[in-house]
Amino acid sequence: MGGWHTVPVRAWQVGGALIRRDDGLVLVANRRRDNSVDWTPPGGVIDPGETVQEGLVREVLEETGLVVHTLTRCAYRVEVEAPDLDWVLSVEAWEAEASGDVCVADPDGIVEHCRAVPFGDVPDLLLASPAWIQVPVGQWIALAGIAVDATASAAVLDVPLTIGDRQLDRTTPAPTPVFRFRLLGTDRRSTRVEQVW
Repeated sequence: MGGWHTVPVRAWQVGGALIRRDDGLVLVANRRRDNSVDWTPPGGVIDPGETVQEGLVREVLEETGLVVHTLTRCAYRVEVEAPDLDWVLSVEAWEAEASGDVCVADPDGIVEHCRAVPFGDVPDLLLASPAWIQVPVGQWIALAGIAVDATASAAVLDVPLTIGDRQLDRTTPAPTPVFRFRLLGTDRRSTRVEQVW
């Protein structure tokens, strides 16, 4: 008997924190299932019953030991669709102020290291991370007017300062940007990421 076969799509809501510390951006090293390591801002999956903000505060504490005391604004949102893997990911990245000593205690066992990375070194460190991390972080750094070393990798920092059809300068008050991506393929080593406009 023919017909459509539908597979339930897994959906995750994730919160990410953009924390400035020691003239840099706090990043965490994540050990993936295939034993690769990538760097991202701290954050993670929001648990049932939590708001994004509550889950983000919890994730930052678990992954970094830092205590978030202020979430200043939602810096950007990311939507990722992976039709071949039957999942979708929604991310809210918040600028956050945090204090305390770094102490990694990730109950998921993914985060191995945490450090404040000088802004000029962020692009190169993010090269192994998915485009849905690289592109928004790069644009956030550019829009924030954060001074970076001119030798920093242009792949992340040389992004157009645009939202939709609007060209922005660093003084233009901007709405919260939304970045959309599609992940194609099923194997991490051979997947392809497309930015969807």
